[in-house]
Amino acid sequence: MQAATVSALGTLADPPARMVDGAAMDYLLIEAVNALRVSSAVASARAKKIERDMVEAGLVSPPPPTAKQQNPRDSTSSTSGKISGPADEDEGVRSRLEAIGMHIGGNFVERLCRDRPLFSDSLDVIKFVCKDLWVSCWDKQVDNLRTNHRGVYVLQDNAFKPITRISSWEGRQEALKRAKLYVALPAGIIRGALSRIGFQGMVVPEITTLPQCTFQIKLPKNT
Repeated sequence: MQAATVSALGTLADPPARMVDGAAMDYLLIEAVNALRVSSAVASARAKKIERDMVEAGLVSPPPPTAKQQNPRDSTSSTSGKISGPADEDEGVRSRLEAIGMHIGGNFVERLCRDRPLFSDSLDVIKFVCKDLWVSCWDKQVDNLRTNHRGVYVLQDNAFKPITRISSWEGRQEALKRAKLYVALPAGIIRGALSRIGFQGMVVPEITTLPQCTFQIKLPKNT
């Protein structure tokens, strides 16, 4: 009886690891993006209908007229091979994915740091992200790490797993646009992990060539 009690307490203190198929995260991200895109479209349509009904009832003034569309012949700035910001209809999806990622990253890093000593400085934290967090989430370490020693770190992954299979029959620019959504969740995971450790900062993903992805992390200078 006593041996059984000790065994049960040992299981509670150090529970066995639960394994998940490596492809589950890929499928989850695909379905999450699709589900949130549909949800965002429904929420936007509902908000517009409510606004239209309130205008018709005289409760609010009608919105100002939209700006005139730009002439296609007018000159525009070159993207220099980089994709511009996400479209307006995808901005809500990107924000929600990043918020979900922050929740995941914060909880996940607690398990990774359970038996680790406290981090000494921001560089030590970034190395932890490049090695431990990256291997646990995306099965490899970061390929390149650069810093200006003023709180800005650039993490480069030459074959970032969440976007390795993204393509589009509409061409390279459309594929890059889609990839922007799929790196919002990983960016949130990184930001959430840093926040839970105690480092508040910004995480900005950038994609110029698939499947390469770069994350720029900006931390306060006094950390």
